[in-house]
Amino acid sequence: MAVMDAQPAASEPVGLFARLRAKLTGAGGGTSEASLTRRLAGTIFLIRVISAGLAYLSQILLARWMGTSDYGVYVYVWTWVLLLGSMMDFGISASAQKIIPEYRTSGEQALLRGFLSGSRWLTFIVSTVVSLAMAGVVLLLSPWIDPAARLPLYIGCMTLPAFVVANTQDGIARAHDWMQLGLMPQFIIRQALIIGITASAFLLGFHLGAIAAMVASAGAVWIAMTGQMVVLNRKLAGHVEHGPKAYDVGGWLAISLPILLVESFYLLLSYTDVLVLQQFRPSDEVGVYFAVVKTLALVSFIHYAMSATTAHRFAEYNALGDKTRLSAYVAHAINWTFWPSLAATAVLLALGKPLLWLFGPQFVIGYDIMFIAAVGLVVRAAIGPVERLLNMLGHQKICALAYALAFVMNVILCIALVPRFGGHGAAAATSISLTFETVLLFWIVRQRLGLHVLAFGR
Repeated sequence: MAVMDAQPAASEPVGLFARLRAKLTGAGGGTSEASLTRRLAGTIFLIRVISAGLAYLSQILLARWMGTSDYGVYVYVWTWVLLLGSMMDFGISASAQKIIPEYRTSGEQALLRGFLSGSRWLTFIVSTVVSLAMAGVVLLLSPWIDPAARLPLYIGCMTLPAFVVANTQDGIARAHDWMQLGLMPQFIIRQALIIGITASAFLLGFHLGAIAAMVASAGAVWIAMTGQMVVLNRKLAGHVEHGPKAYDVGGWLAISLPILLVESFYLLLSYTDVLVLQQFRPSDEVGVYFAVVKTLALVSFIHYAMSATTAHRFAEYNALGDKTRLSAYVAHAINWTFWPSLAATAVLLALGKPLLWLFGPQFVIGYDIMFIAAVGLVVRAAIGPVERLLNMLGHQKICALAYALAFVMNVILCIALVPRFGGHGAAAATSISLTFETVLLFWIVRQRLGLHVLAFGR
């Protein structure tokens, strides 16, 4: 990213690279906001890549240390923690990037102070109550639950409140451009703690089963969240003046719940292909497809990085009523999503076989699936993070509807194509659904906001 920000040398050759560079930086040389966005997006992208590497390493180590059975229980419970923890904040982690800039712009300091503390208390209390209720459900269903999974499930319930508060703090930090504070505790520190705690237990001779792994994971979540809270409170104390607090919980939820629907449908859309594939095809085919998806994840990281970086600025410029600035910033965000995604896709496809071989020689047979799956990712990148634009500008409901329609289409297509075509059918169904979603979002933004949101054309 730093290289892309630098001024081109006089001797720089004119060609494809120069044209791509001009597309990314814009004819006018960019603005301070654009430069900041590129640096922050680069930081987020780097954090996600390092996190993916740590997660991959931790999965390899845990599988080797724990054995197949215990590892299977751990993955089952941890997956529930990830899925439920991502939704139990009611969308406040995302809506913080809309609410905070609006309070700041309008000078509503009491409401701002109330949100910065009240949002975390709200998500903590509600997630604690829900976690206790879920522990009760586990108790009621214990006769039908695998005995090896019961205690890990209880530990998973204990983990959820800290996981949810960490998500909320992530949204607050990103709304202040504190990307490292928002993301590193969850994506880097937590992963490193899980590896460190489990490795220490293994080296000390303790039996590393599903229970021990879940205890280590719960400890890592709580430690990372607590450290993040201490640092965030210190930074907020120097950034926001002390004074009375006001709470508009109803207003927060009115903004957050439709965003939660968007995030939930997006999550379901991301998992549909793998879940349907598991129902209709052999496990080895599912493994190959999953390797393909993981290999192409680098492209999704670019989209995530720009979404996380730009959302609160969309809200800020809209609150200021500066449509010209908003339009220019949206165009910049789209360019910095599409062109790097296109370049990353080309590199991944070129290196696809050796990358899949790292999973094992048998995984190379999924190489042609990469081309089908890549289509949807590139098409989606062509409109950039417009779902965040719609959410930040008050169009959460129509955005949620678009994602719901894409999700339903994906389910129908997967059920129709997967039994006959396997991984190829799953990839085709997802790419078609993402293309439909992209066209729908493009039309919505054009009709509702009057903005052109393609990386090319007018």
